[in-house]
Amino acid sequence: MHTAALVSLATAVPPNVFLQKDVLAAAWDVFGPRLPQFETLSSIFANTGIIKRHGVKPFDWYLERRGWPERTKAFLEGAEALFVDAASKALADAQLSARDIDTIVTVCSTGIATPSLEARIAGRMGFRSDVTRVPVFGLGCAGGVSGLSIAARLAQARPGSNVLLVAVELCSLALRLDELTKANIVATSLFGDGAAAIILRAGDGGATTIEHSGEHLWPDTLGIMGWNVDPEGFGVIFQRTIPNFVTENLNPALTRILAAMGLTMADIDRFICHPGGARVISALETALALHQGTLDHERQVIADCGNMSAPTVLFVLERARNAGLPPRSLLTALGPGFTASCVTLRHAA
Repeated sequence: MHTAALVSLATAVPPNVFLQKDVLAAAWDVFGPRLPQFETLSSIFANTGIIKRHGVKPFDWYLERRGWPERTKAFLEGAEALFVDAASKALADAQLSARDIDTIVTVCSTGIATPSLEARIAGRMGFRSDVTRVPVFGLGCAGGVSGLSIAARLAQARPGSNVLLVAVELCSLALRLDELTKANIVATSLFGDGAAAIILRAGDGGATTIEHSGEHLWPDTLGIMGWNVDPEGFGVIFQRTIPNFVTENLNPALTRILAAMGLTMADIDRFICHPGGARVISALETALALHQGTLDHERQVIADCGNMSAPTVLFVLERARNAGLPPRSLLTALGPGFTASCVTLRHAA
């Protein structure tokens, strides 16, 4: 069976840049007078590893309470723009036009769009009227890896066709002024906006191919991560300490996933991980028996862009690819469910 190959990869961020020190200062103004624990919680901002991140709206927009209509309007405008930006870059890098795309997989969990995003921008991009559309919602931070797995299988099923994967998330729109909770403070300290696009094709070779994919869903973990939906919008759910969960549970799960692929941890030359934050990155290194500091691209992405949910691991892949991939890499991300999603890549120098 033909293997799907990575033809191109591109990323995009919105134009508004937020320095972490400015976000912390604003958080003091917004939460400090109303939340007695904020002085203690404020240390979270310095411990994320983030220097700056990006948002689809200017800084001051986030300092006023917003409801569903305003958030949805901002989501549609911002997500469409980022989709077009990332997809256009990927098409240019692949030397293809939008009419060459046969299937579009759109991954997004930070807004609701019906018709879905790829339909909304189809005319603007120039996609064909017979393009196959596969919108995917609810995967959260695992969406970049799971989306790549879905797109690769679709490409493999139709050799010679071009499959476009776009992961776009506007996490900043879930920041809430009304929720005086630790989970909301963590979200405020971490989240940014971004998009990544990948074009895949099977049947004509390629330097980087998608080898295997696998997932692990832990039982009784629905409350670890997700959305709480109310009249004002999405509210983030973080009910357990994720770094501790990673340290205790990730290694056995990945070992089982790799065993199903006929591989072991020793067969992986490079781990490419979703960087949820500095503490999560350190926990990943511990769980994977890596020297602290090994996940350098992950730390660079979190510093420059924050946690953008699904596309974040694809930003890491972009940096690893530019630096030169080893023979076998493992992409991994954790998301709501609670789920570990994995994809192995083979690279021929």
